[in-house]
Amino acid sequence: MSTPEQRLAELGIELPVPAPAAGNYLPIVQTGNLLFCAGTLAMVNGQMTHAGQVGGERTVQEGYESAKIAALNSLANIKAYLGDLSKVKRVVMVNGFVNGVAGFADSPAVINGASDVLVAVLGEAGKHARAAVAVAGLPKNSTTEVQLVVEVA
Repeated sequence: MSTPEQRLAELGIELPVPAPAAGNYLPIVQTGNLLFCAGTLAMVNGQMTHAGQVGGERTVQEGYESAKIAALNSLANIKAYLGDLSKVKRVVMVNGFVNGVAGFADSPAVINGASDVLVAVLGEAGKHARAAVAVAGLPKNSTTEVQLVVEVA
């Protein structure tokens, strides 16, 4: 069985460099064997990759890609914290937020981008419980924000 880092290579995915915290908080707080990961946006190298509201200037497919990038940023933070993604025992919970127009009802289809990449990289350990909600706005007008709770070995 391949490691998460090997799966990333097989998928042609390079984790982004973790961004520093944008305020008075930590990217990850560990209590016991749980990591509570701060929300991450769809940014690479300090640049927003997807901004705007789904159902407005962004499509559901663009939102899906945004959620995928946000989840990869969470994985980058976890790898920086743990040193090795193989230490992830399970993704317990994903909270996915979608910057959607009023009445937007397809948040699950957007947050599937995060769920799909977590399972692709972590295998069975990437399967999780989830919330996918539309909101009226997100920091920096990001299309999505993803927050994880992860159990570690």
